[in-house]
Amino acid sequence: MSTNPPPGERIAKVIARAGLASRREAERMIEAGRVAVNGTKISRAALNVTPADKITVDDKPLSAPEPERLWLYHKPTGLVCTTNDEQGRANIFEALPDDLPRVMSVGRLDLNSEGLLLLTNDGGLKRKLELPSTGWVRKYRVRVRGRPTDETFEPLRQGLTDDGERFQPMIVTLDRTKAANAWVTVSIREGKNREIRRAMEAVGLTVNRLIRVSYGPFQLGQLKSGAVEEVRRRVLRDQLGLEGNDTPPPRPAPKRRRRN
Repeated sequence: MSTNPPPGERIAKVIARAGLASRREAERMIEAGRVAVNGTKISRAALNVTPADKITVDDKPLSAPEPERLWLYHKPTGLVCTTNDEQGRANIFEALPDDLPRVMSVGRLDLNSEGLLLLTNDGGLKRKLELPSTGWVRKYRVRVRGRPTDETFEPLRQGLTDDGERFQPMIVTLDRTKAANAWVTVSIREGKNREIRRAMEAVGLTVNRLIRVSYGPFQLGQLKSGAVEEVRRRVLRDQLGLEGNDTPPPRPAPKRRRRN
C-alpha cells in the first residue's frame, strides 16, 4: 500500500496564497460550499490541488498566487494585533493604508507597545519568521520606572523563571537614568507573551514605554508612527533566500475602506 502523499497542495493553502483569505477563513468558505474544483463544489478542506486544477470561489476564478511580500510597520500604542479582540478594541488592520493587500502580522506587539511590526501576505513566510530556530534577535528600547543599577539586570542576563515559565537569557544594557525613570536596551530571541514587562517586574521595575527597534536584520529606523514601508525584493532574497526579481507587484488604486 502506497504511503506517498497526493500531489499538489492543500486547497485552503492555495486560496490563502492567492491573497483571498487566511487558511482558516478559506476552510470556512469550503465548508459553506463556496469553493469549486473543476466545476464541482467541495465541502471539505482535505483536498490537494495542482496548478492544472480550475478553482473558483463564489463562481469567480481564483487569482494566481501572489509572491511573498514583507512590510515594515511602525505600530502606534493603543492598537491590538488581532482582528477578533474580545474587548472590541481598535486593531492595526483598521489603521493600515487602504491600498495594502490582505496581510498578517509576524508575531505581535501588545496594546501598549509600539515600534517595528513586520507584516506579510504569505502564511508560510509568517511562520518562517516566527520560528525560534530562525534565531533572530528582537531589540527594544525600554523605559522603566525606578532607579536601577547595572547589577539590577543580572537575573535577566542569566535567565529567570516567572510564574513557572522560563525566560532565556537577555542582553540588557542600562543606557541612562533620569529622575524616576531609566532607559534600557533589551535584546531577546524568543518573544513570549509580555516577556520583557514580566521580566522587569520580576526585578522590581515597571515598564512605562516599550519600543521595538529591530527584528533580525529589519530596522525601525526613521519610519514614522503609523507608517508602512515595503521591504525590497532584493533584501528578501538576500536575507530569506526568496526568489524573484527586484520589482514589487504594482499597487492597486486606493479603495475606500468600509467602516463598521
